[in-house]
Amino acid sequence: MADMEDTYERVTELARRRGFVWPSSEIYGSVAGFIDYGPLGAMMKRRIENVWRKFYVVQEGYYEIECPTVGIEPIYVASGHVGGFSDKMFQCPHCLEFLRADHVAESFGIPHAGTMSKQDLHDVLVDKECPACGKVLGPVDVFDFNLMFTTSIGPGGQRKGYLRPETAQGMFVDFPRLLRFYRDHLPFGAVQIGKSYRNEISPRQGMIRLREFTQAEAEIFVHPEEKDHPFFSRYADYAMPLCGIAQQETDAPAITKTMRQAVDEGIIANEYVAYYVAMTHDILCTIGFNPDKIRFRQHMPDERAHYATDCWDAEALSDRFGWVEIVGIADRTNYDLKAHSKVSGEKMTIFVQYPEAKKVHHKAIVPNYGKMGPMFRNKAKAIAELMPTAVPQPDGLHLVVDGEEIIVPPEMYTVKDEMVDVFGEDVMPHVIEPSYGIDRMSYMVLEHAYAEDVADGETRTVMRFKSCVAPVQAAVLPLMARDGLDEIARKLVDALQNEGVQTEYDDAGAIGRRYRRQDEIGTPVCITIDYDTKEDASATVRDRDSMKQVRLPLAEIPAVVYQLMNGKKTFDQLR
Repeated sequence: MADMEDTYERVTELARRRGFVWPSSEIYGSVAGFIDYGPLGAMMKRRIENVWRKFYVVQEGYYEIECPTVGIEPIYVASGHVGGFSDKMFQCPHCLEFLRADHVAESFGIPHAGTMSKQDLHDVLVDKECPACGKVLGPVDVFDFNLMFTTSIGPGGQRKGYLRPETAQGMFVDFPRLLRFYRDHLPFGAVQIGKSYRNEISPRQGMIRLREFTQAEAEIFVHPEEKDHPFFSRYADYAMPLCGIAQQETDAPAITKTMRQAVDEGIIANEYVAYYVAMTHDILCTIGFNPDKIRFRQHMPDERAHYATDCWDAEALSDRFGWVEIVGIADRTNYDLKAHSKVSGEKMTIFVQYPEAKKVHHKAIVPNYGKMGPMFRNKAKAIAELMPTAVPQPDGLHLVVDGEEIIVPPEMYTVKDEMVDVFGEDVMPHVIEPSYGIDRMSYMVLEHAYAEDVADGETRTVMRFKSCVAPVQAAVLPLMARDGLDEIARKLVDALQNEGVQTEYDDAGAIGRRYRRQDEIGTPVCITIDYDTKEDASATVRDRDSMKQVRLPLAEIPAVVYQLMNGKKTFDQLR
């Protein structure tokens, strides 16, 4: 078995050679942070997205929406991206390369560099070597760099716009429409898969850090006081390793807990967060992540957003990059809806009706129109409309009308104490947000699937994809492209495709070489049409991982392969 320390180089070379991932604009020299998905990579990526949809759209019942990738400036003023979506960077005084300060600090073992101030980063970098040129940096100017791509909308740049840095904001902006779609009832959710853009300072990690990338995000709107998930039993007994705050503070190993235990013991804030932590683990294992290379790490207090109740990152272990964040699951409270309501002036609440009316003590302010009219004249009506919302002070009611502060004396109104029936209240929902990086998921599927073993005395490279994400699910190989074998093979291809199995016809080269070619692109099943096929209408079905073979009647093969691809049957059950 070959040394696997250089898995990244091997996976990258295979991905380029076999058509999974290519450098973008390669004939012009390429630009870091952009990639092209080749024929096999695009297919694999779509399959990963569709697995995600099976969980979030089919299982959870959250409808998918699609919003523009260009947004107007007020959206990102409200979200905080215009004012604060930046990374700390510096320029090497020797090679003039721009570098991200916290990443350079972390490469020298400085913990939690992402939370350090610009001055602190300057202090730790001053005696460190530049990763680009190797010279000691010396004093460097660390400054903020906003990561959003800017654009203009309309002729003459009439409106300023941005390429969206995340898909989430479109779902927050659409909240009033989504609320009506879901018939004014909590909880509900919306999901979106699409491109996002971040002008990364120095992307040097291939598919892990891109300037254009695909996100799959869900925004689940819940009642602030009702965070027990209605279907929590689905994952209550689901156990996995958790690296909580306590484990990180003491450098202790992750602890394995069920989701029920994690919530009851206060490790995870509530059932909603725990539910999507478990479901994320389920998704990652379904698409082919090695379970031994997955961990869930809780955000430390100094890295968690100030408005978040709890936040967990699903991280995967890469041979080259170490632990890489793949998914973030956060309880964002009502921060986003409150911010958009403030900037837009639109109502971002839902009226929640009580099971039965509540009697509430209420002070009603009744204007004395006879006295107000002569004193306030044409402003009397506007003042009267504002009076019920004001709080009486000793000298009267303090109101602001058209920018002018007005004091309404006590003799111009009457305060009545009364008991009223209240049938409900306006509630601003909290948001649970699982956010997935599809490109990072795609890379980890490639790396975790990569394997080498020995076949016929030679090293065999094989991509051990799960069938649900394999770009080619079956290959039909006629032993010879003549004597009618090719015709039988093509008919079988048609039959497999009619079953919804992505099938490739391959008659080029020796049969052993074709097997190796299909192994290398991760095709789970190969079917060989030989001369015996003409005699007994059967064919050899070969399993990619075990290389075992079984002879089956041609007429049964399409249905059998369909069952294999959908997990309804295993290869060992064919014997």
